[in-house]
Amino acid sequence: MEDVVGALGGFRGVRAELLVALKKAQPLTAQELGGQFGLTANALRRHLKALEEDGLVRYQRDVRGVGAPVYAFSLTPAGEALFPRSYVHVLATALDALRAQTGDQAVEAVLEAEWRRLAEEAGPVLEALPLDERVPLVAELLTAKGYMAEAVRVEPAAMLDEGNALAAGELEATPTLTLRIHNCAVREIAERFPEACTVEAKFVERLLGVPLVRSAHRLGGCGHCEYGVSGHLATVKQEQA
Repeated sequence: MEDVVGALGGFRGVRAELLVALKKAQPLTAQELGGQFGLTANALRRHLKALEEDGLVRYQRDVRGVGAPVYAFSLTPAGEALFPRSYVHVLATALDALRAQTGDQAVEAVLEAEWRRLAEEAGPVLEALPLDERVPLVAELLTAKGYMAEAVRVEPAAMLDEGNALAAGELEATPTLTLRIHNCAVREIAERFPEACTVEAKFVERLLGVPLVRSAHRLGGCGHCEYGVSGHLATVKQEQA
């Protein structure tokens, strides 16, 4: 994530890392952030206060189960805007005009063009690698395009929905690889043109060479997008759908 941190409007050190931590999992309390950074909540509050004064961070009461409400921090729209967006406003305007003139298929073709170029350039390298090496490399490629992606290993049982358990023999013993995307570089586009998400999934699947299962989606209200990329688990989940 070093490239992302370095691009955050000149912020460095703890404050840049705080912005990234909130981007990845917000809202978070000062205590939760302190646990991540190995610092006390009080040590972080002055940094959070400075970010609040800059209009990048805000806090609000958050009710979490039984007990008194806590104060949790999250990014403001200005804080979100620090993360890459890939000329989305200009592109959205152009796509609006294109749709009005030629229809939905032309819009999808434009959205596919950049992904196709990436797939053609990276494909020969990725095809020669095993899956557990392809996923981190695809995460790096997406991060370079502003998507702030990471490869995460998750135990198979942790990916099952509550009340939807599989027989123990149906799960692989090895951890499942998951591709997690914390920053949508074209979020404004995706909100106005949902087909952008379909195109993204199709080409990420092409890059990885295995079926994908989207287990989290920003447009669905999640804080990030997430794809399960274990071929075995993907097949099981598709059969359940």
